[in-house]
Amino acid sequence: MTRYPVTLLATLLLLLGGPEALRAQDAPTGFAPDRAPAQATCEAQLLDRPTPETFRSHLQTLTQEPHPAGTPANDRVGDYIASTMDEAGLTVERYPYDLYMPAPASAHETRVELVTPLRMPLNRQEYILEDDRFTDDPALGPGWNAYSGSGDVTGPVVYANYGRKEDFEQLDAMGVDLSGKVVIARYGGNFRGYKAKYAEEYGAAGLIMYSDPEDGGYEDGLPYPEGRYISESTIQRGSVLTPLGGDPLTPESPSLPTDSDADVERLAPDEADLPRIPVTPLPHASAQEILGRMQGEAVPDGWQGGLPFAYRVTGGPDLTVRLHVDQPKQLTRATNIVGRIEGTTFPDEWIILGSHFDAWTFGATDPNSGTAMLLTLAEALGTLAENGCQPRRSIMIAHWDAEEYGILGSTEWVEQLQDELAANAVTYINADGAASGTRFSAASAPSMKQPILDATQAVLQPPTDTTAVYDAWQARAPDADEPPLGNLGGGSDHVSFLTYVGIPSAQLSMSSSSPIYHSNYDTFAWYEQFGDSTFTGGPALSKIDGVLTLRLANADVLPYDLPRYATDLTTHVESLEERADELGVEADFSALHTAIDALDDATAAFVEARDDRLANGTLSNDALDAINQDLIALEKAFIYPEGLQNRPRMRSLYVSPDPFSGYASWMLPGLRYEIEMEAPDNVALWTARYVEAVEDLTQRVTTVTEQLEQP
Repeated sequence: MTRYPVTLLATLLLLLGGPEALRAQDAPTGFAPDRAPAQATCEAQLLDRPTPETFRSHLQTLTQEPHPAGTPANDRVGDYIASTMDEAGLTVERYPYDLYMPAPASAHETRVELVTPLRMPLNRQEYILEDDRFTDDPALGPGWNAYSGSGDVTGPVVYANYGRKEDFEQLDAMGVDLSGKVVIARYGGNFRGYKAKYAEEYGAAGLIMYSDPEDGGYEDGLPYPEGRYISESTIQRGSVLTPLGGDPLTPESPSLPTDSDADVERLAPDEADLPRIPVTPLPHASAQEILGRMQGEAVPDGWQGGLPFAYRVTGGPDLTVRLHVDQPKQLTRATNIVGRIEGTTFPDEWIILGSHFDAWTFGATDPNSGTAMLLTLAEALGTLAENGCQPRRSIMIAHWDAEEYGILGSTEWVEQLQDELAANAVTYINADGAASGTRFSAASAPSMKQPILDATQAVLQPPTDTTAVYDAWQARAPDADEPPLGNLGGGSDHVSFLTYVGIPSAQLSMSSSSPIYHSNYDTFAWYEQFGDSTFTGGPALSKIDGVLTLRLANADVLPYDLPRYATDLTTHVESLEERADELGVEADFSALHTAIDALDDATAAFVEARDDRLANGTLSNDALDAINQDLIALEKAFIYPEGLQNRPRMRSLYVSPDPFSGYASWMLPGLRYEIEMEAPDNVALWTARYVEAVEDLTQRVTTVTEQLEQP
């Protein structure tokens, strides 16, 4: 697609005249020339709206008290979100669900203690700090892991490094028997739920996780409150539900309220795939009391952490630890809050932005920096709509509940509205913890990449406002053709939109390093000292999201980056060829390369037809509606209804979270899985499926091109 670089003239204007220079770009992709001036006017109004003062005020209000899902405090945050969007002129709707999840008030019945060679209870809560006024809040509690099994176990100790699949395989190869043992593993390397999954599969009686000082602690810099890094008492909370994504008792349908008319079939809790062993997190000062007393063999290369002694694999017969967890779970109400600005011309085409609002504690970085950013954007868009810039397509700003316990709220909403979403959703843009600093980054589906790049050229880089965000981003990769755009993985609310329904999705952020993730120190005080003391990153991100949203909402032809499909598919297939060669797996992807080449030709023809038609002809609203409906359907070419191997909820052939670690993105995951399993016959079977999907996408693109070429 056409790129719109900041020209030398625009650069000079920028130096002389500020933001107006960045607005002086050509007509955005997908717009007829006669509609571009109105779009430029609305974008200019948007860029003047978000301010650091507004963003700061929202963030401070949202983070006044700890507000985990299922608590009255979280309901108060939800009420503030709803009232703010209502006052901004959005139509607000609540979506309640009754979810099987732990209640924070009863989830702290956990104890960890040394039993031998001496009895010692271990600390499980962050220290109160004089320099952080929030840390003595009486609502704060000890660290815990949602969906831990309940149990009271005492046993010898085994250290499992990061608790990754390969770490447990190495222990097994070393002859270390985990039966009846309490495993201790450091955070990092994979989603914490997989640490629990593998520990249970290998027979462990319980699992303790801790944050090692090598990973965001004193080895990186001064600990909080002197610096941004974890201290000896910092604890990472988090869910161990695996895989993440929705209420565990209703895996195939929305968990609608029990007091509604809906007939919801729920599994019995013992039928659900939930962790069985007790699991808990510790700070490294407490973990040190265990690790420092271990007397077994030395750890393999790469397993040594940052504590000041030699790490050991086993604790020896004289060291035993007790782990007690009593974590009841029950149906608990959670409520999503969705604000809507109705489109004037195509109201049933939706641009959706979202962030969850529940937090483990105060949530200043995760998630409420994203929440405050979206509220700032909602107010700006509401004002624009009142002043003559009402969007042609509908804009939804969604705030999800109960994400921290397992991406629950957004998944239930997608399940409830999946047919409407499949037909109507143009994109989903996620904002989980998205405004913790001023360093821009983005990951997205292929079709969203160029629109994101273009939007970053319209906004100034905070806090200096002397260059475009695009240029500051590009400067981090000066030898590359464009700034580094990533691919979406797992771990947040975009997952169901992209991998279950096939909605082009994105995650944009202005971030900084936040080692205090999920701890009692994720406070407004930490944010204003070490996150973004200028409070400029949030407003800048709201402008980028806003420009992107307005262009998607108002374009005549949706400005998807269709050529990117072939470009990225080629990259991913080449990576799989390299991986197959590494593992010695026979794989012939020649037919897939041929199909991708045909797709490349088809998307080039589409771009030419789209640009010619917009420049030289007119399209009725009915014609545009038909064209854009077909464009919305493109991503569905990758949806495989049966689901990926052993993962029926992962239906995208294009991307999924890594099934063995949880967070990382797996590209072309059906093929990747069979290569990793070293199954050449299955590689051939899945290659045929991918050829079919790419050919389907090519035909869909060709159909849209033919519509554009009609008189």
